[in-house]
Amino acid sequence: MKKRSATTNNDSSKLDRKTIERNRRIQMKSLCLQLASLVPPNHKPSKSKLMVGQHDQLDLAARYIKHMRERIEKLKRQKEQAMSTKQSNDRRTLNNNVDYKLPVLELRDLGSGIEVVLVSGLNKTFMLYEVIRVLEEEGAEVVTASFSTVGNKIFYFVHAQVKISRVGVETTRVYARLQEFIAPLEIWAEDV
Repeated sequence: MKKRSATTNNDSSKLDRKTIERNRRIQMKSLCLQLASLVPPNHKPSKSKLMVGQHDQLDLAARYIKHMRERIEKLKRQKEQAMSTKQSNDRRTLNNNVDYKLPVLELRDLGSGIEVVLVSGLNKTFMLYEVIRVLEEEGAEVVTASFSTVGNKIFYFVHAQVKISRVGVETTRVYARLQEFIAPLEIWAEDV
C-alpha cells in the first residue's frame, strides 16, 4: 500500500510539472504573438516569407527594436544640430539687430501687481527713478527694482503692487507714459 501511494504522488507531481510547463509554453507563445503584432506591417517580411516559429517572431521584434533605437539616435542628433544652429542664428540676430530694436519695454499686468522689464544698450541709459516715479503717479507702489548688465545690454526689472486694489492701475496708460519716456532714447540712438 505504501508503494502505491508513493507511485501516485510521483505520478501526480509529474502531471503537475507537465501542466506547469504546458501553461508556461502557452503563455510564451501568446506573448510572442503579442510582441509580433506590435511590429508595424511595413517592417514585416513579405507574405512569401511566412514567419513560422517563435524564433522568427522574436528575431523580427529584435530587428525592429534595433531599427527604432537607431532612428531615435539619428533624430536626437538632428534635433541637437538644429537647436545649436538655431541658437547660433539667434545669437547672431540678437547681436546684429538688438541695437536697432533697443530700448525694449515690456509691461505685464499681474492682477494685483505690475512687472516692468526694460532693456537698453550701454550707450542708451536712463534713470530708473523716473520709471519708478511714473508707476507711483499711476497708483502703484514699487516693491523691488533691480538691473543687470549682460554683454552690451542693461536689463531693468521693476515689480510694483497696486496701492488700492479696487481702483487698480491703468496699465495701458502706464505703458504709454513709459513709451513717451523711452521715445527720446530711440531718437537719440538714431542720431548716433
